[in-house]
Amino acid sequence: MVRLLRLAGFAASALLPVAAALEVNFEDSADVFDAASTIAFGLMKYYTGNNTGDVPGNLPDPYFWWEAGAMFGHLVDYWHITGDETYNDLTIQAIVHQSGDLRDLMPKNQTSTEGNDDQGFWAMSVMSAAENNFPNPPADQPQYVALVQAVFDLYVSRWEPEHCNGGLRWQIFAINKGFNYKNAISNGCFFNLAARLARYTGNSTYAEWAEKVYDWETEVGFITPEFTVEDGGHIEDQCAEKTEFLWTYNAGIHLHGAAVMYNLTGSDIWKQRLDGLLASTVDVFFNNSILYEQACEPFQVCNIDQRSFKGYLLRWMSATTHLAPHTIDTIRPLLRATGEAAALACDGSPTTDFKGHPGTACGQDWSKRTFDGFTGVGEQMNALAAVMYTQGGVSAAPVTQDSGGTSQADTSPSTTQKSKYDFAPIETKDRVAAAFVTLAICLGVVVGTVFVILE
Repeated sequence: MVRLLRLAGFAASALLPVAAALEVNFEDSADVFDAASTIAFGLMKYYTGNNTGDVPGNLPDPYFWWEAGAMFGHLVDYWHITGDETYNDLTIQAIVHQSGDLRDLMPKNQTSTEGNDDQGFWAMSVMSAAENNFPNPPADQPQYVALVQAVFDLYVSRWEPEHCNGGLRWQIFAINKGFNYKNAISNGCFFNLAARLARYTGNSTYAEWAEKVYDWETEVGFITPEFTVEDGGHIEDQCAEKTEFLWTYNAGIHLHGAAVMYNLTGSDIWKQRLDGLLASTVDVFFNNSILYEQACEPFQVCNIDQRSFKGYLLRWMSATTHLAPHTIDTIRPLLRATGEAAALACDGSPTTDFKGHPGTACGQDWSKRTFDGFTGVGEQMNALAAVMYTQGGVSAAPVTQDSGGTSQADTSPSTTQKSKYDFAPIETKDRVAAAFVTLAICLGVVVGTVFVILE
């Protein structure tokens, strides 16, 4: 079984508190599940949504709403892989509470800040619940597939040909910074969810939209001929000049979506896209078979959001092996090497914030194979993903409504509804202000990175 190893030497043990670390036998699934349980325990010590007076589904500051939604996606997979039901009720409670009055994952407490990607990360976690046959909410509560369908309808209503010849903006509302930016992650959410709805429901309309979004991202240059996925572009120049940062989650969301479309269609074009995205992902984001966030991790400048990205790529790589078995020989050795390194990095005992078992806080940089001093929700989520997805082969493939799926789709005609929180038409002053804010953000990232490199 997984062991909590005593690290202190004999002389030091008389003076210092005894710490523990994870030692995992990756040849033994039960041992890996025990390690995942330990990491999940440390992760959920950050969660306060189940406390009296707090809001179910929310993480405390400094974590944003979208990351909470992503966290519950990891917990859905944690149950699916390990069979541990510890966090199921909390997950169902969070999804139901955050579904919103219109059952479209736009709760009132988030409408001032929610972006298309934020909504999409919650929707992807909900879609995972449907595909994994996660226990359903009570019949009178929002249902998984119907929630995702509502998000899809909203995405369709927000598709904007006037700028960049299509695509979703990053932000939903003009009051939020980045409203003038169209990015790969928001459109990746649209593509990924459309593909998965097509596979789950058999409705060709979803598949047509998945094709449309992917084709647009290729035409606008977010997905390059080399299958790297660049971050986005601004509407002022019709997305001509790209923000060229490469992030793990942008690669992963498109990799998984392409795998779904290949599984659905069996077409050569989707296999070519899938294989190209996989080859690019391996080339850009793995060093000595260990995953890293190449845009910021080597310089120790990843922000709170970016410190959670790696785990999503691991989730989508694992899911890809079920949908496209020819990828197994490439993906699973990388998952194994990354999982082993991540487990070794879970030996920290920080004196603040972390409330899990002493000596099991997980770090950011797995290449160090020991705790690097960075800790938080993102680090715990990433390590949980890294460890548990080494066992992805023991879990079942995603279901559909015709292959045992229990979450019911909404069969009524799509209304492509608009949110009741729509704001007034955007004026020039709004666009100018948004442009300055976004430029400042991008310059800040570049300057910070260059400063670290020069140092």
